[in-house]
Amino acid sequence: MDKLDRHPSDAQPCRRAEPVEARFAGPSTTSGHILTTSGHSEFEQTGAPAAVRAQILATEHWSLLATRSMTWSEIFSRTGIFLTVLSATVVALSLVAQGTGFGQAFRVFALLVLPIALLVGLSTYIRLVEADIEDVWLVAGMNRLRQAYLQLEPELDPYFVTSHHDDEAGVLQTYSFRPQVGLMQLFSGSPVIVGIIDAVISGVVAAVATQTLGGAVGLQVVIGFVVTLGSGMLLGALGRRRLAQLRRDLQPRFPS
Repeated sequence: MDKLDRHPSDAQPCRRAEPVEARFAGPSTTSGHILTTSGHSEFEQTGAPAAVRAQILATEHWSLLATRSMTWSEIFSRTGIFLTVLSATVVALSLVAQGTGFGQAFRVFALLVLPIALLVGLSTYIRLVEADIEDVWLVAGMNRLRQAYLQLEPELDPYFVTSHHDDEAGVLQTYSFRPQVGLMQLFSGSPVIVGIIDAVISGVVAAVATQTLGGAVGLQVVIGFVVTLGSGMLLGALGRRRLAQLRRDLQPRFPS
């Protein structure tokens, strides 16, 4: 009878549910700042719980990820367009050569279509270099957001494969999971491949122009080689200049 009269809530003490934000909150000050391991506050005082801050960071992360996906889609698209134009140019030159031989008509036609393919290739190369630079900024931004995640929950550090530092070493760690890029990975990049093709087309145009002007075969080979080498060096210098500018502009807030 005593058991029947006892209210169910009297059987055990009432336990209060833990707030959701308490499970996301890291070490914090009384004003709502999140502290880093050095004890300095990184988040501005907003009054928002840690769960809301994490949601805002995740939204920004997905926005950067979507932008990066569009950037890579443009890289593949521009490269594909250039290779399509180049293939069409080669096929057209083959048909003309079969119909007229490698005479004056072929050389005139080659000097008309090859500069068009070269123009498309140069514009593609410039855009690929700029797209790679934009991608670096996006990766640095996502690394910075991972730093914010770790400030919210430092215990997640062992589970991050990519870097949470927004300096050059951190960006390379996210890109290739190593602190520096090797020569094989560098020369296999889309801008380098397109730049090499552009340099070869430049040399071919110079050789055909030399032949049209009556130059000897040896002179054609020398001019074609020199123009190819010079064009490659010029495009490489342009890429290195943009990379140096990126290194000057990238000011890390969370260096390695």
